[in-house]
Amino acid sequence: MKTGQPALDAVVVGAGPNGLAAAITLARAGLRVRVLERRCQVGGGLGSAPLTLPGFRHDVGSAVHPLGIASPAFRNWPLCAFGLSWIQPDAPFAHVLEDGTGVVVERDLHAAAAAFGRDAPTWLALFGPLVADWRSLLDDVLRPLPRLPRHPWTLAHFGIRGLTPATLTARLLNTREARAAWAGLAAHSTLPLSALGTGAYALLLGTLAHAAGWPFPRGGAQALANALAEYLRFLGGEIELGVEVRTARDLPPARAVLVDSSPAVLLNILGERGTPGYRAWLRRFRYGPGLLKLDYALSGPVPWRDPALRRAGTVHLGGTLEAIAGAEASVARGRAPERPFVLAAQPTLFDPSRAPAGRHVLWAYAHTPPSTPDAYAEVIEAQIERAAPGFRDLVLARSTTNARQLQALSPVFEGGDVNGGRGDLRGLLVRPVPSPTPYRTPVPGVYLCSSATPPGGGIHGMCGFWAARAALRDVFGKRDA
Repeated sequence: MKTGQPALDAVVVGAGPNGLAAAITLARAGLRVRVLERRCQVGGGLGSAPLTLPGFRHDVGSAVHPLGIASPAFRNWPLCAFGLSWIQPDAPFAHVLEDGTGVVVERDLHAAAAAFGRDAPTWLALFGPLVADWRSLLDDVLRPLPRLPRHPWTLAHFGIRGLTPATLTARLLNTREARAAWAGLAAHSTLPLSALGTGAYALLLGTLAHAAGWPFPRGGAQALANALAEYLRFLGGEIELGVEVRTARDLPPARAVLVDSSPAVLLNILGERGTPGYRAWLRRFRYGPGLLKLDYALSGPVPWRDPALRRAGTVHLGGTLEAIAGAEASVARGRAPERPFVLAAQPTLFDPSRAPAGRHVLWAYAHTPPSTPDAYAEVIEAQIERAAPGFRDLVLARSTTNARQLQALSPVFEGGDVNGGRGDLRGLLVRPVPSPTPYRTPVPGVYLCSSATPPGGGIHGMCGFWAARAALRDVFGKRDA
């Protein structure tokens, strides 16, 4: 090592999925990398813990990972050699209508379409071309925008319907079942369903349901985080836990610094080194709604009115398209709806290792304004009880996670926004600044690699991957890494 040369090539601040993906990308290029994480375990919002009772293992943040199994980065890394095993439920997701009837959406595209009766041709027209070329689609949408598409025809099919508000595309569908299923997919956006771009969320998640499934890691979300960490260590990377980075003075010498955290944290690390214009952009960064999450320890499986719902790993509760659209519009106006759209995951139906024998866990949340009190949990629970009478009688314990606690888990989740920033069109194109390479900061060698950069929220690691690629080109001259 030359005199004065840093002992490290790169330091990554934060061991969330994007930080770990950035570190792996750098380590695969032969660089000396160290990850600094303030918590006692890796993963950030990608983690598991006994939140209720001993023997019950819950996911502290995300639970179901269609983008995790489909990610262009993750699927090309040997994570299964480091303990990761994916579990595919019998059906990727289901939807509960207002009368308790279950709409189970099969992974097989043609079987799913057939179940929608007269809407089968429309469902096939919406998803068929994307499912046939889903890897190409992800290669284009999980990268910085704007960019010339690598697969223009597939992206054009996606873009035409994706830019359209979900409520407008829903007019192509006639049955309440298909319209409700479409609305449930679009509601993952945390935006009003009348907003431009909400169709993209429905198209992407529906495509993944039919192409790659909506799986979860065996044993809990922590298994994916641990596999990423172990792969990084195998490549020679280092991880230090319990180290909080507040300013640049807390960093060891390195040629590159990548920050997997919020724009506010990046501002503190940059200090006065950032240009006034760049600092202003970071201060104006916008976040979406928060959520209230409930984790249950249950004495038995959820007693759905429709037993067919037990075939699905993920269940959407919210009724008709109109009801879901109304609930999400209320959240956007800063009001918690009386009957919220609830997303639930029931992993122990397919992975009994997460609870004692015969017992179960349930993960559920609803989008809410950030200031929503914990007492709103009763409203969410009532929505579950309507679809599953007797549910409350099975509850052994319940843990509530509010927006403030989510932000404490990771600064990326400002105000409880698990997408790490508003996911509307402006939020995707200006994330966090208008730039073809938004990972770069005005300080040479310093990069932002969190979900506050493209392609945004989700467990896919591509924010970290692309930020690391930028650092490899800029700092290390590795253009083909």
